Amino acid sequence: MRVVCISDTRELHRELDVPSGDLLIHAGDFSFAQNSTPLAALRDFNDWLGELRHRYKVVVPGNHDVLLAEPQRRGVISNATLLVNSGVVIENIHIWGSPLMPLQNGAFACSDSGERKRHWARIPRHTDILITHCPPFGVLDRTPDCDDHEGCPELLAAVLQVRPRFHVFGHAHGAHGIIRTEHTAFINAALVGETFDLDKMPIVFDF
Repeated sequence: MRVVCISDTRELHRELDVPSGDLLIHAGDFSFAQNSTPLAALRDFNDWLGELRHRYKVVVPGNHDVLLAEPQRRGVISNATLLVNSGVVIENIHIWGSPLMPLQNGAFACSDSGERKRHWARIPRHTDILITHCPPFGVLDRTPDCDDHEGCPELLAAVLQVRPRFHVFGHAHGAHGIIRTEHTAFINAALVGETFDLDKMPIVFDF
């Protein structure tokens, strides 16, 4: 199973050269403006997903994907499996995804650490690929010239317990890359840079 990972495309998806593969993962922030993304842009993203030739497509929203915070809007994403605190099994690969963010504002924001701990405890123990928009704290969650971490400590603790084989996320634009540990490969698939240009490449791995 060849897996193609992207995130933080911020309405620039049609500028992407997406590698071929079996499973496409988008880890959120396909919208640009936090409060004013038109429904037409969301529909265009869905149309674009339908044009891709990957057999399977899985999407987790991000904090800028405000329209999808409304459950009645989520049906707009019809050309992919949309995971909002839920899972799917694809060819015996167990995938679970959540858009929860340790923020005060924005879509899927949760500023309470206790609530986040309870939330991340819901990750199934048999998860093979975990998809979140938020990075785990301290793992590919900050730009090299900044000391501010954008990750979630409670998510990190949960991942260390569950030990998924892959954890795909985005959000931290300057931290694109892969870190492999004994149990988990952490993948920050954010494609836009600090100036919101697509200056990174999708990350591909074989499961």
